[in-house]
Amino acid sequence: QVQLVESGGGLVQAGGSLRLSCAASGLTFSSYAMGWFRQAPGKEREFVARISWSVGITFYASSVKGRFTISRDNAKNTVYLQMNGLKPEDTAVYYCAAGKPGADGSYEYNYWGQGTQVTVSS
Repeated sequence: QVQLVESGGGLVQAGGSLRLSCAASGLTFSSYAMGWFRQAPGKEREFVARISWSVGITFYASSVKGRFTISRDNAKNTVYLQMNGLKPEDTAVYYCAAGKPGADGSYEYNYWGQGTQVTVSS
């Protein structure tokens, strides 16, 4: 049974930092790309960042590039999201997901965590 468990969310003031963690079990972690997504109240879920399974190639949404850093530790089956310079508009539930490239090159995420709340006050 695959499980992805996020942690590290909380309440922080604008300009502050948080580090999210996502611990994976029940899958060959090093074979999956890992992504972070977020969903704010009343909005659709949106992509935040992705890290590839092998050499750790990263990709970010333009809204977080330069402020957020995704990393992974395959020995610990864990992916991280370091969030610096947080803004009120970063407030959302953050989800991690495990996936692989589809036939067209886009990523298909098969497994999702339950999410962790991040709230940024102004």
